[in-house]
Amino acid sequence: MTRWPLTARGTGAALLGLMCFVLAPMFSIPALVFFGVLLVATVVLSFASLWLGHRADGVQRSFAPSVATVGGDVDVRVRVDSRSVLPTVVGTWQDRLPRGVEGEPSGVYPALRSGLVSGSHRVDIAYRVQARRRGVRPIGPLLVETTDPFGLTRRLQQLGGNVPLTVAPAMVPLEVLDDLPGAAGGTLQSMTDKLGQGADNLIPRVYAPGDSMRRIHWRASAHRGELMVRQEERESNPEAVVVFDRSLARWTSDALRSPGEDPGFEVAVSTVLSAAARFVREGYSVAVIDVDGTELVEGIEGGDTAAIEAMATGFATLTARRDGALTELAALFAGSTLGPVVVVTGEVSPADAASLAPIVSHSSMPVLFTLTGAGDALRVAREGGWRVHRLEPEDEIERLWSGVTGAEGIRSHAG
Repeated sequence: MTRWPLTARGTGAALLGLMCFVLAPMFSIPALVFFGVLLVATVVLSFASLWLGHRADGVQRSFAPSVATVGGDVDVRVRVDSRSVLPTVVGTWQDRLPRGVEGEPSGVYPALRSGLVSGSHRVDIAYRVQARRRGVRPIGPLLVETTDPFGLTRRLQQLGGNVPLTVAPAMVPLEVLDDLPGAAGGTLQSMTDKLGQGADNLIPRVYAPGDSMRRIHWRASAHRGELMVRQEERESNPEAVVVFDRSLARWTSDALRSPGEDPGFEVAVSTVLSAAARFVREGYSVAVIDVDGTELVEGIEGGDTAAIEAMATGFATLTARRDGALTELAALFAGSTLGPVVVVTGEVSPADAASLAPIVSHSSMPVLFTLTGAGDALRVAREGGWRVHRLEPEDEIERLWSGVTGAEGIRSHAG
């Protein structure tokens, strides 16, 4: 891979050898020919010592943790198995890092003894990086540069390929919702009425008071224009819904092209994940949906932290979408009585804010996180009953959430 395989010393030796061949007949000095042959032969043998009889049998790469989070540290370990007929001197190594991952992946590559004596060699390399951007980031390949014992030639090897590192959105541990049902670990009494064996469990029906929100068939609700539920069971459990408005009209085009590129979209993704995690820990059954009712993840049972971890991993590649209308969201909640409803969106207009007002009367805690919005839009939302918070890329989600969970952020509504 090196464009010029000779070091400065090797280049000088090769040029000097060639000059000896030219000057020997000009000055009638036969000894210069012998000296030139010696220099050129030394360079050739040095070159051969690096390129012949040396190979890498395998490269293994691992990460700890296996799934990183934005802002978190990752320990990278690389194990190289190689063989060399001739001994090598100390070299250098460098690992390639993509955008969104920062660190100093370089160091000293140890000298190897002759494989004729010790067989294959195993070299272990370890370093630490910090994940800065969400997404799937390829780490590698490993580049190793070695020189011959005389320092005349060098070889740059590309060992192995790249291995993807999954970087999930940051999850902020939010405050406990002490004033809401399910705060004591979600220990509310639940009652389930199973349908008979002959019932058709696949046909959704119209939502009725007391139906679990985690049994809502969101796609069917979007098509029918009213709330539909799956028939497999009815129960009364603490429910929470987190809505993520991913429509491109709310974000920059960077949010559509690749994860980790739009700072506003990134803080929104982290807010959705953190809110869902908080509700699950409090014992709520949580639905995470888009504005058209599409489930971004399957319904999560209260206390199911493993599902939250799976959600975080899945959200590593989440991007914006081209379509979607926030004004159609209220129709999904018609006729229902809910616990907390959190809506996370980008830029909102007064018309958007007004369209969300009907949801307030169906939620014990309506919270709206918006990236930007005209002053009138935020005022309309607040007057409609929403607890409004503006998201900025540099904001701390934990600080914003503390205002939501205060007494002024809790609203109780009947029906």
